Amino acid sequence: MKLNYKRTILIGFAFFSICAFWQFYDNEIPKILKYTFKLGETATGVVMALDNVLALFLLPFFGALSDKTDTKMGKRMPFIVIGTILSTALLFILIAVARPSGSLPLFIVILLLLLIAMGTYRSPAVSLMPDLTPAPCRSSANAIINLMGTLGGIYILVMIKVLLKEADDPARTNYIPLVMSLIACMILAVLLVFVTIKEKKIKKIIETEGGLHSLGESFDNDEKTAEGGKNDMPADVKKSLMFLLVSVFLWFTAYNAVTTAFSRFVVEVWDLHDNAYATCLLVATGAATLSYVPIAYVSGKIGRKKTILIGISIMAASFVITGLYPHFSTSINIFFALVGIGWAAINVNSYPMVVEMSKAGDIGKFTGTYYTFSMAAQVFTPIFSGFLLEHVSYKTLFPYAFIFSALAFCTMSMVKHGDTRPEKKKSVLEHFDLDE
Repeated sequence: MKLNYKRTILIGFAFFSICAFWQFYDNEIPKILKYTFKLGETATGVVMALDNVLALFLLPFFGALSDKTDTKMGKRMPFIVIGTILSTALLFILIAVARPSGSLPLFIVILLLLLIAMGTYRSPAVSLMPDLTPAPCRSSANAIINLMGTLGGIYILVMIKVLLKEADDPARTNYIPLVMSLIACMILAVLLVFVTIKEKKIKKIIETEGGLHSLGESFDNDEKTAEGGKNDMPADVKKSLMFLLVSVFLWFTAYNAVTTAFSRFVVEVWDLHDNAYATCLLVATGAATLSYVPIAYVSGKIGRKKTILIGISIMAASFVITGLYPHFSTSINIFFALVGIGWAAINVNSYPMVVEMSKAGDIGKFTGTYYTFSMAAQVFTPIFSGFLLEHVSYKTLFPYAFIFSALAFCTMSMVKHGDTRPEKKKSVLEHFDLDE
């Protein structure tokens, strides 16, 4: 069976819209909380952690609920369409009504409703790809979906540079043009998915061809012991898994601290305005995207663990050097490019290492465990790093990121399993098989 690239790209527009929203949320909501509502860094960190806390409950709930849904539109499409309509309406109210009102309680209530609305369709949108893709083609399809998500993030970073003109008083910055561009992007992207992807019809065709049979079902039969029970994970493998999961927590703690606080760091430390920070983040994102295939090639030669350790080292060194700059310089973009490359080296290889240590029938459980540790870090780090920024100094941001990167290097060094070198891929797109 061959992958239908056109259909996969069209499905990817749902993920495009989601990633566009989260890029805006991560970059601009902290600035609104700080400059419009005068929240301290700790309080801002608490608010910014809400989406990850809600995700721990909303994503599995609505994913399972969509599994049981059966409408004329399909299983996933109702959640995608309704979720997008609610999210865009609430986003407009948040920026056009709640922010100008100056009422923090109103802003927080609308923000919570917005986060819940986004949570209702994220899992169904991601699930649409495997629903409508033959099992042997899902690796390449997932690559396209992730690239579409990256393009969504890049779109918003470009719109920030073009449409967001920071006022002398940041509290008076006009967000309406930027938000309208985001709303238009989300609605048009999902409308394209709704018009072109006939979920039930496509699924029926693929089922008729036998393409939706999961390979994992056949693997489960091999996991039984002679007595009919299941093999327990050996103690040394379990130890490696725990060190790897701790490493996931630590490097997400480091990286997410920078991506969440950098928009305020450039203002407070480098006195840099007009949203120039977006260029640095755009460079990091672009470098990561361009480095996926070379990194996959390198990891195939030297192994996943060594590639991850190199990636951590590059990222940690870049954090140190960037933190030493007394003021902004265009050369900082070089080190943000290196951060992106290091982050890609970690992400391309860490999830496959977790799965490598799992049984075929437990891949879903181990995947959930992987994301539990990554989301836990994203709940923890805005609060803890925000406390340091507020009560110590903004200059603690990059030392903080370096320390947690160094700790991740130490724990990753203790991982002894999951480093099987991958087979040569039939298509370069299979190197992108990771949903971040």
